[in-house]
Amino acid sequence: MDTLRFLDILGFVVGLVYLILEYKASIWLWLASIIMPAIDMVLYYKAGLYADFGMAIYYCLAGVYGWFSWRYFKTARQAKEARRAERPVTRYKRAHILPSAAALALLWFGIWWMLTHWTNSTVPVADAFTTALSIVALWALAQKYAEQWLLWLVVDVVCCILYIRKGIPFKATIYGLYTVFAVFGYRKWLGMIQAD
Repeated sequence: MDTLRFLDILGFVVGLVYLILEYKASIWLWLASIIMPAIDMVLYYKAGLYADFGMAIYYCLAGVYGWFSWRYFKTARQAKEARRAERPVTRYKRAHILPSAAALALLWFGIWWMLTHWTNSTVPVADAFTTALSIVALWALAQKYAEQWLLWLVVDVVCCILYIRKGIPFKATIYGLYTVFAVFGYRKWLGMIQAD
């Protein structure tokens, strides 16, 4: 078995674990979100997906941020009472929509420009788009917004198609599963809001 295939399969397995933990809104998803991109860095570099390679570095760092964001979240009342609680699932704030859209547009253009000028990427538009939207979606996940699932749904569909095209079948399969789970995860997280 060649290295690319092995990394593809290993990333698939860790991705399944991550997906289950995210669905359950378990803080341990952040550990998987550090391990999986470490594997993906090598995979993406070997496949010539340079924006995804850079994104994997971001995912590792964001995994640390996400864990701290969920673990050490405090409301003003909890801080006053010196209590610690895990961040609750909430809705995406309206005030964040326009800044998020602007960030997406700027990131997409900037990443596309870097890919077209500094690499030999054969899919710069799609690679830049999924990378830019993933940055926004990961921030929304760290904030524990239920709508992060909708952002991931778009990323997952595009990535599934992109990875099929690039000959990475296990990665394409995990993103196909992510697409299905995004629908169910969104519904589950909405229910978690109502339960709180």
